[in-house]
Amino acid sequence: MPKKVVIGMSGGVDSSVAASLLLKEEYEVIGLFMRNWDSSINGEFDGSPVSENNICPQEEDYNDAKKVCDHLGIPLYRVDFIKEYWDDVFTYFLNELKEGRTPNPDLMCNKYIKFDVFIKEARKLGADYIATGHYARLKDGKLLRGVDDNKDQTYFLAQVNKEAFKDILFPIGDIDKKTVREIALKENIPTAKKKDSTGICFIGERNFQRFIHNFLKPNPGEIIDIDTNKVIGTHNGLMNYTIGQRRNVGISGNQEKHYVVGKDVKKNELYVAFGEDPKWLYSDKCIIDNINFISDSRPKKCTAKFRYRSKDIDALLEYHDNYIVVKYPSLAKGVTPGQACVLYDGEECLGSGIIKEIYKDNEKLWYL
Repeated sequence: MPKKVVIGMSGGVDSSVAASLLLKEEYEVIGLFMRNWDSSINGEFDGSPVSENNICPQEEDYNDAKKVCDHLGIPLYRVDFIKEYWDDVFTYFLNELKEGRTPNPDLMCNKYIKFDVFIKEARKLGADYIATGHYARLKDGKLLRGVDDNKDQTYFLAQVNKEAFKDILFPIGDIDKKTVREIALKENIPTAKKKDSTGICFIGERNFQRFIHNFLKPNPGEIIDIDTNKVIGTHNGLMNYTIGQRRNVGISGNQEKHYVVGKDVKKNELYVAFGEDPKWLYSDKCIIDNINFISDSRPKKCTAKFRYRSKDIDALLEYHDNYIVVKYPSLAKGVTPGQACVLYDGEECLGSGIIKEIYKDNEKLWYL
């Protein structure tokens, strides 16, 4: 009797091809679609049409997932995690913004939704295994990068509890995105030409500031040139800015390249530096908390990734009871409180922590 696999169907090409590959391996495959946001309850994003067809993008995704499952001949179930998402992901997101930090809700969505309550729901359907369309691999209990370096998603899985990876399958972890598209086209999968989703999961491609202002009131303050200490503009709320940002900062009439380099939440001030590559963007040490290890290894030397698209950098680790000091003498650019610091040993993702404080030459940066 074939083993039963419940796969998270997102309505995208990755989960579609993952389901197709599982069928070829002769599993009994069941699709499960998660609904995590309800505009009628949680609030609409802004006054613009929600899509070309004037339906919520999440409903479009469900319709696409249904088309794929019908095409593959597998059942599709639907489950609501609206309350869980609000409590465990969105509330965290808002609280971090209030503190002037830059949160990454996708990590928390994986931790609390996709690899927690989703797994429990899949077990109710009799799942022997649970599958997703992530670009990642599991081997001998180790979480490994996906073979496609450009699409590897272990960064977003690094806060997931180690035990949650039991009985997990990543069918597309061993292939690249180009191959995924080719498989989808060859098999006439309905999502073969669908564009990849971008942006934060519950915002998508909508205007970030408009969305946030539905939940957090704007609190304008001064923009300060960090080198001259002069007021050069007005920001519309520290929550709208992140370290390293260089567009839509709010300095009218000044065409010189500039970057957000710090915040002072108590003074409600935003710090900006001018120039091609400001020294204020660089650090050599950070403290991370909310530590989550997937590996049993606790190396003193490894590599660290501070943002999804950033390159790995050599790091030295100092372990303490509730936090880790991460040192990187070669300097890193744009390390930001609230983001994840994900640790690697070659191909293996060791785990992660959330960046709490940033230092350079033992001086604390960013004024949070």
